[in-house]
Amino acid sequence: MDDEAGHEEPNPMDFDYSEKTETALGVLRHFMSRRVLPVNLKWHQCVERGEYPLAVIEPLKAIAREEGLWNLFLPGLRENEPGTRLGNLEYAPLAEAMGRIPWSSEVFNCSAPDTGNMELLHLHATEIQYERWLRPLLEGRIRSCFAMTEPDVASSDATNIRTSIRRDGDDYVINGRKWFVTGAAHPRCEFAIVMGLTKDAADEKAHCRHSMVIVPMSTPGVQIVRNIPVMHHLAPEGHCEIVFRDVRVPAENLLGEEGNGFALAQARLGPGRVHHCMRTIGQCELALEMMCERALERRTFGKYLSDFANIQEWIAHSRVEIDQARLLVLRAAWLMDQRGNQAARVDVSAIKLVAAQLQTRVLDRAMQVFGAMGLTPDTPLSLFWTWGRAMRFFDGPDEVHLRVLARSELDKARANRGATAAYYLLE
Repeated sequence: MDDEAGHEEPNPMDFDYSEKTETALGVLRHFMSRRVLPVNLKWHQCVERGEYPLAVIEPLKAIAREEGLWNLFLPGLRENEPGTRLGNLEYAPLAEAMGRIPWSSEVFNCSAPDTGNMELLHLHATEIQYERWLRPLLEGRIRSCFAMTEPDVASSDATNIRTSIRRDGDDYVINGRKWFVTGAAHPRCEFAIVMGLTKDAADEKAHCRHSMVIVPMSTPGVQIVRNIPVMHHLAPEGHCEIVFRDVRVPAENLLGEEGNGFALAQARLGPGRVHHCMRTIGQCELALEMMCERALERRTFGKYLSDFANIQEWIAHSRVEIDQARLLVLRAAWLMDQRGNQAARVDVSAIKLVAAQLQTRVLDRAMQVFGAMGLTPDTPLSLFWTWGRAMRFFDGPDEVHLRVLARSELDKARANRGATAAYYLLE
């Protein structure tokens, strides 16, 4: 329906799960309980031995693809591409279900950073890049990583990035150091998308000097220096420090156009933040369930933990905070589907801020209810807490998102300055 000014009314907000989503969610939950959860211990045992659990994951990937649980995050699939076409709002609850077992997203070809890389390649890859890199990713035959953050600059401001990507005839030559490159230690990681400086400061504006290139991990000069532990937890897929020394790749490996790297990086983050936040909510839900069960089972000072008022308050606060965060994420996903990623920019900052802080709060309560056991690998709680704390840095630290939100509110106030004057009770 159009209003009197001739503008089309926006669709009303509706976060209810569609029939398509409910069906997919039912199949996914059944798969998780029947296929994934029974091998969860085996996965962790492989990691403890220093092995990447391909023997656990690869058979599950084949079954997941057969059952239609494949590339669920990518709404823009072409007709000949494998996967189930879901919008951001439709995919959100599936990401939440996967979050309960963090490694499970790889089973469905929905792991970060592959998801963001596939979205980038889907939008900007040439036909050669599509066949060489995107198609194998879509089919789950390879993995990838994304090299953006640097140890020597404040990477929360991406214009600070100093890795150089210089044109030399028909090639680009890359020199620099990156770290926290997630996925680089995966045995199937075939390439990195590297963001670096292609234009001098004197030549261009700060946001127009960076570009992205596809760099095969086997290229001479690419060196994985170390897999960096996060809060003393070493991820098997890796959060790696990588040095690029005179790394030479063909000019055809440029992604998009020179100077548009910053814009590509921003576009890449929107859907990925929805995925991260919903996986976080799934982990918080599991932590709340475990906290409640523990409180009903453990006795101290003659009473069950569930009888103590402070434990009841932790449970109640966790319940409403999880529900509030979920609604906020679903609204951001809805807005992205209805009006595009750019329209949801402020909302995406909000969910990233809220979800990261939610996870550390809820997991801290759950760990406290479990006592010393909550600090051990016997439960997933300490790992979930660690990831929640890390989430307050990756995809932008809390302070960056607070700044985005504050600027948005102040811009509204400037546009409506004086609108609150009538509320002052002054003569």
